[in-house]
This record gives sequence, structure tokens and C-alpha cells, in this order.
Amino acid sequence: QVQLVESGGGLVQAGGSLRLSCAASGRNLEDYAMGWFRQAPGKEREFVATINWNGYTTSYRDSVKGRFTISRDNTKNTVNLQMTSLKPEDTANYYCAASLKSWDRGSSERTDFGSWGQGTQVTVSS
Repeated sequence: QVQLVESGGGLVQAGGSLRLSCAASGRNLEDYAMGWFRQAPGKEREFVATINWNGYTTSYRDSVKGRFTISRDNTKNTVNLQMTSLKPEDTANYYCAASLKSWDRGSSERTDFGSWGQGTQVTVSS
């Protein structure tokens, strides 16, 4: 089982940027597809972005396309989410997740991810 720890969250004004990082330990990250999900208070946890094991395949939810970029560095066992042009509706707790099942293509389904971090809070003020 891989352990995941997110960092980089914080408070930012609308239009600003943040870079979230996810550090993995316990297993080689290249065995996994990775994903970022988010959950706002009172809402379901939702897919944000995913990347396959070698970084060649990525996918995003429609509302973040063109603003967010997911990337990974398997030599450092890290995954990042660069967020730009942030909006108040991006406010949520952001979670990093790892999927063995979908290692080759990534996934937008929560149930495909077996390992999760504790989350990092992102708050965007208007």
C-alpha cells in the first residue's frame, strides 16, 4: 500500500494560482495511475484530474480544463496539480489518490483508487 501526503493548499484570491503536491512513500509511484479529487462542504467528492503511470495520458473535469495541470515525477515519487485562474467554486479539500487498477490510462472513478491522502484545503476568496 502506498502512503500519500498532500501539501500546498492555502488561501488565495480569485484569479490566483496554487501548486499542490502529493508525496508518496512505501511503493514506487510508477506502479500507479494518480488522481486528484476534491470535496466541498456538503458535497460529494468529485474528480479533478488524473494521470497514467508514465505521464503520457491525462484527463480533467470540464470545469478545470485549461486552468489546471496535473504532472508527475516518478524519480521523486511526487505528483503535482498546478492550479491557475482560481475561482471561488474551486474551494474544497483536495485529495491525492493512487490507482493500481487503472495504472495504464488513469481514471475519473473514485472506486478505482485504493490509496488516499488526508487532503489539503484550498480556499479561493472572491
